[in-house]
Order: sequence, then C-alpha cells, then structure tokens
Amino acid sequence: MSTKQLKQAHVLRKYNEGLMSRAETATALRLSERQITRLAKGVREQGEVALIHKNTGRKPCHALSDEEKERIITIRKEEQYAKCNHQHFGELLEREHSIQISYSALYNLLKCAGIESPKKRRSAVKHRRRKRKAQFGELLQLDATPYDWFEAGDKQALHASIDDATGKLTGLYMTENECLQGYFSVMRQTILGFGVPLSAYSDKHTIFRSPLTEAKKEIGEEANLTQFGRALDELGVNLIHAHSPQAKGRVERLWETLQSRLPVEFKLKEITTIEEANRFLSEEFMQLFNDRFAVPAEDGSLFVPYTHREKIDDILCVKEARKTDNAGCFSFKGQRFKVLDEGRPLIPAKAEIEVLVNVHDSIRVRYKGRVFGTEINTQLEQKKVTPRKSSVAKLQVTPHLRYGSDEWKKVWHFENYEETLAFIYELFFKKAA
Repeated sequence: MSTKQLKQAHVLRKYNEGLMSRAETATALRLSERQITRLAKGVREQGEVALIHKNTGRKPCHALSDEEKERIITIRKEEQYAKCNHQHFGELLEREHSIQISYSALYNLLKCAGIESPKKRRSAVKHRRRKRKAQFGELLQLDATPYDWFEAGDKQALHASIDDATGKLTGLYMTENECLQGYFSVMRQTILGFGVPLSAYSDKHTIFRSPLTEAKKEIGEEANLTQFGRALDELGVNLIHAHSPQAKGRVERLWETLQSRLPVEFKLKEITTIEEANRFLSEEFMQLFNDRFAVPAEDGSLFVPYTHREKIDDILCVKEARKTDNAGCFSFKGQRFKVLDEGRPLIPAKAEIEVLVNVHDSIRVRYKGRVFGTEINTQLEQKKVTPRKSSVAKLQVTPHLRYGSDEWKKVWHFENYEETLAFIYELFFKKAA
C-alpha cells in the first residue's frame, strides 16, 4: 500500500471507532462525505485491502499487446521511415498498416525503445502573429523552395499556393528550378479546383515584380507588369509583394512540414521523377494534407468560380505583340510562323496580333478576340545568319522537361517543333538572375 492509502486507513479506523465525525473525516482526507461512507464500509468488511484500486496490476483491455508493440518498433526501424517524425509516423501506421495508436502512447513507446524524432523542436520565440484572413480565397500565399525531395543529391523546386484563412493547399507543382511555369501551374490548379481568389501574396522575385520598379518609382513612372503580374491582372487578382519572409509566414512554415513529410511519402510510393511527383501531389497528397491540417474559414468563401475553363491557358501564358507581314506570317524568337486560318485569310497583312505561348497548347495567335493555331513556315527560305560570339558567359538553363525526351514530344506534338523551339526554355524555365 502507498503512504496515502495507509493514511486513509488510519483515519477511517478512527471514524469506524466513533472517534471522528463523518464531516471531520471528509475534511481530513479531502473527500466527500458520501465517499467516506463507502470507504469506511469497505474497511470494516474487507480491511485495509479495500482501499487498493481493483484494477491495480491489471492490464487495460484496450492496451497494445507486446506483439503489436514489437511490430510498431520493427516498422519504425525500416529504412523508409528513418526520417519520419513521430506525428507523421502515427498517421502512416494507420494509413499503410491499419494500426491505430494515440500520439502520446506512440511517443512513449518509441522513447522507451530509444528512438528519437528526427524533427527537433526549437525553443519557443515570442512574437505576434498576424490574424488569419476571415474568408476562404481572400488571400493566397505563393512561394517556391529548392530541396532534395528525392534524397538523390539533386535539388528540385516545389511551387505552392496556400490559402491564408484555412491553411488549405490549393496548388503544388515541382520543376527543376523556380520558374514561371511552376507558378502558372499552381494558379491553374487553384482556379480550376477552387476558383479565382481575391488577392495573392508573394515575395519580390522577378517573376512577380519587375527589377525596374524602384528605379521607375524614383522618376515618377510605373514599371511594366511581368508576365505573371499581367496574368493575375487579367483575372482580377490583386498581387501584393511582401517585404520579408516573415510577412508570408504561413507558406514559409509550410516548407518545414513538407520537407519532413514528402521525402518519406515519395520513398513509400517509390517516386523518383518530377513527372511522377506532380501526379502524386495533385491527385493524392494535397487532399491528404488538407484533411490533416486545414481549418474551417470564419466567414465563407471569396473564391469566384471560373466559368471559361477552356480559356484558362489563354491567360496563364506568355503574351507578346507582333505584326504580320504581307504573307500573313510573323517572326517570333528567331522563327517564322504561319497562322492556321483554315484556308481563308482572316488575318490581313500588317495586322497587330498577340502571340500566346503556353506549354499546354504550344504557340497560338489572338486577333480581334479569336485564337488561331500556328505552324513553322517551311516554305520561305531563311537567311542563315552567323551568330555573334559573345564574351559574356551564358546562363546554364535546366528545364524540368528534358529537351528531346518523350515528355517533351508529348507537349510539343508537332514533329517539326522538336528541334526548333528551344526558346520555350528561356520563356518559362530559365533561372532568374
């Protein structure tokens, strides 16, 4: 018996002998008078043993068996779970192995087995957090980060968009480096999956903000919009630039969570390529993440449904102005293109046209609200111009679609595009200076 139980037995014997009243006994033991009556009766009939709880030494019916504990520890020691934190491991146990265990029980089990979480907790730093927005879609935070997601020694850039009000992921897309196509892709996922947000929050990367902005501001002029800024302007989305990483803390904290979880998920699914990763992210992982971490919005949604879904690639693309020649052709990035107008010259000579470049629909032309396809003009003989040798070192570009690969051919479905449209890399996939 414990010291506390011995004290209770001593006081209850005095009560049973009539030396203390029930009220005095209850005050001395800090129990209710009804409890004193029950315990005193037990001591009279069974002795001091009545004060020992009946479940003492008995294993709870819902406790894990020794075999299940050994199985959990064996699973945790497998290679694919080596970098998995305890919280994530508990979720994977239920999802992959149908084992349900509370976090506290799992933590104690792994701690007794000498298994520490690879995710070390930092000491808390007091700071004021900005309150969440009230409505879903009121503010979308955008960012990208390089990381060795496949643990193969190479870094890939993961682009993300996360709603400020709910913490819900609306878009995830991976490329070889941070690029325009990555941000176009997460916005495409957001608009087709949820709608058009009210505003977007980003850093001052040159994809979002012209590097001439400050210089233009000093002389009282406005810098031209970037291609991404122009696309959001057409969609009616207000683009806000953060002055520090802490200002868009929700998407910055997202990276810590994804860098802990995604490599484990990729290893379990045997995902080793960017194409496989993008399919998994869009079809499965985003829903798993949102079910686990998203919270309800305080006051409904501000997402506006996008009704012209088939025209989304006419906005999320690179746009440049050109003029047709007398033959109805135009030049673009060192190539001559012919407009496919079904045999009828719908676009006159010397017409101002808008060239639309998108990796989903190749190169098209817009004229007076109508969109036309194009093809490289092979009938005209091109003058062979010897390129000048530049003393400036050219920036090495690593696109996420390897030039000439099967994935590249699927995008550029015209056979004569395979060797002539390398400039698409410079538009979408180049590293920012």
